[in-house]
Amino acid sequence: MSEDYIQGLFADRIGGGNFGKEAEIYKFEKIKRAKAEAKRRSPNTELLDFGVGEPDEMAFPIVVEALKHECAKPENRGYADNGIYELKEAAARYLEKVYGVAGIDPAKEVIHSIGSKPALAMFPDAFINTGDSVLMTAPGYPIMATHAEWNGGRVVNLPLREENGFLPDLDGLTPQDLKGAKLLYLNYPNNPTGAAATTEFFQKVVEFAGRNRVVVVHDAAYAALSFEGRPLSFLSVEGAKEVGVEIHSFSKAFNMTGWRLAFVVGNEKVVNAFGHVKDNYDSGQFIAIQKAGIYALDHPEITEKISAKYKRRLKFMVDALSACGFSASMPKGSFYLYVGAPRRAKNGVEFKSAEEVSEYLIKETHISTVPWDDVGRYLRFSATFISKDTQDEYRVVEEMKKRLKALELEF
Repeated sequence: MSEDYIQGLFADRIGGGNFGKEAEIYKFEKIKRAKAEAKRRSPNTELLDFGVGEPDEMAFPIVVEALKHECAKPENRGYADNGIYELKEAAARYLEKVYGVAGIDPAKEVIHSIGSKPALAMFPDAFINTGDSVLMTAPGYPIMATHAEWNGGRVVNLPLREENGFLPDLDGLTPQDLKGAKLLYLNYPNNPTGAAATTEFFQKVVEFAGRNRVVVVHDAAYAALSFEGRPLSFLSVEGAKEVGVEIHSFSKAFNMTGWRLAFVVGNEKVVNAFGHVKDNYDSGQFIAIQKAGIYALDHPEITEKISAKYKRRLKFMVDALSACGFSASMPKGSFYLYVGAPRRAKNGVEFKSAEEVSEYLIKETHISTVPWDDVGRYLRFSATFISKDTQDEYRVVEEMKKRLKALELEF
């Protein structure tokens, strides 16, 4: 059979007949290739990776031991479906202890997910028909937007601007923007900006959602990594549970990225709809992982130690980047610094975009960052770089400063 008929069968949502033929290379692939080329050209030069967006350490030993214990039990071997009740109870305890959110009904208002990414991907299946729309912060994590478009929906981007503290301007939305709007995606503390929401902002979100009849999906992946007092949950604001849900991930808060565990909590109807969709996609996370997750939730002091490490590293990084001309300041949460990108280097090289800066830094200095050109030109530096200990953390950041200073960047 000579004809390649498969190329003509791909769904339009992933490119149709052009799937796999596109010449465009996405920024993360460009970064990956640039890092590989830099290592090939200078194999003996240390690559300082400030671009990675996941914890640099394993889950704490006590959580790993809990998994070892639970995975040996025969009663944990089977399908988990929509999750075990004990995890739901632990989630409710955790929200009250860490965030001060009381009154969560484990049976009706909590459900687990195999990580937060699948949860964001499934919400459009529960709410978005052709012609409906999703309100998405930009820059941001695009998963819910991608699946909304795959369902025939429309995406309305809410630009995150520095002058607004990287909070979306909900008052600036037009009637056309709001036409068919069903979902509002938020993520605070924010990736990539590191910005944190306030109680006043969340109160405004609750009022906006009720008035415009939209469901709020707050991606709280970094919520527990707070550097200024008690972490803030969207659900701690009066009326929040009437208009939406929050997604809590174990990945960042407990160094459990590869374990793939999260939970959705909040409005009973939204949780129920998500559970219905989820039941048609997966059979639940391994019960032993869920039980290890319970152990983590019952020991929030783990997150306190993780958060303290990131806070220490970020302070080092703020000082170093400021010394190199960047406008850097401590975020209130997450493990990211989001700084304006330079316009030129001392050798006369001019940069048209943050992406060009990022590629240049990898090639010339073996420093990896993530560029964002969605709303202005910015670079994201992550505090999850590899180091041996606190002394080595300082060494890595000082080495970054030395290399950046040599470029004599202009802003």
